[in-house]
Amino acid sequence: MILIADSGSSKTDWRLIGHNGDIEQYRGIGFNPSYQSSDEMANLIREDFLLEIADDVDQVFYYGAGCSTAYFKNQVKSVLETVFTNAYIKVDHDMMAAARATFGEKAGIACILGTGSNSCDFDGEHIIASMPSPGYILGDEGGGAHVGKKFLQDFIHGELPDTIHKLAIEKLGLDYEEIRIKVYKEPFPGRYMASFCRFLTEHKSDPYCYMLYYDAFQDFFKKHVMKYDNYREKQVSFVGSIAFYNSDILRSAAMDAGIQVSLILESPIAGLSLYHQNNHEYNRK
Repeated sequence: MILIADSGSSKTDWRLIGHNGDIEQYRGIGFNPSYQSSDEMANLIREDFLLEIADDVDQVFYYGAGCSTAYFKNQVKSVLETVFTNAYIKVDHDMMAAARATFGEKAGIACILGTGSNSCDFDGEHIIASMPSPGYILGDEGGGAHVGKKFLQDFIHGELPDTIHKLAIEKLGLDYEEIRIKVYKEPFPGRYMASFCRFLTEHKSDPYCYMLYYDAFQDFFKKHVMKYDNYREKQVSFVGSIAFYNSDILRSAAMDAGIQVSLILESPIAGLSLYHQNNHEYNRK
């Protein structure tokens, strides 16, 4: 049985492909070796549904946020080996997941706009170029943490429109001191900041919320897409909840920037399943 994982900082989509082609899907907590130790990830990954299927899995293809270097890939692989003791395990970056899910074996620029953000130039087989992705403090333009951080900054400085400010207090219970605690004292501040995007998307008909996303997407294009050679001639794809649920704003911003958008997917897991079913790599030990 083949187990495929697409893991972001907030959630992991798992898809199990049986020997007869049957597919089962699970959703669990997200992992990121940039922010979590091996022990923390090992404790989180021992979820009931994974333990129940562990002995039947003979191949694991894991694509994860933060798995951009050999060190982090090996760290995640060692954690997976504690659960899937009999399986061949391959760990790759979540950018490869986005590229394979949206382009298959064709070329294009693949992007992630979820809790964080990232991008790569893909030639149909390899990632030939990528931009730095320094995380929610120094980067993640266009991602949920980036958008949520700007929203919280505007709330703190009294720069929200009156209607949105009132709704933020009524619906979200926003409080300055609680924001400071969540961001500076509690774990996973990126997830916390990104959590406000649901509210912003629900009210994206409001000019403030619309422009918050629009400007964030333009920042992402400038920091990522526009840095690749001949970007105007290439198809650009996106995966992630921020891109998917705000695809109308994303396509409008892309059109204004001269960027050709192809697919926008909430999750790459279905495309990855198709890729591995059609690709001989999953038969190799």
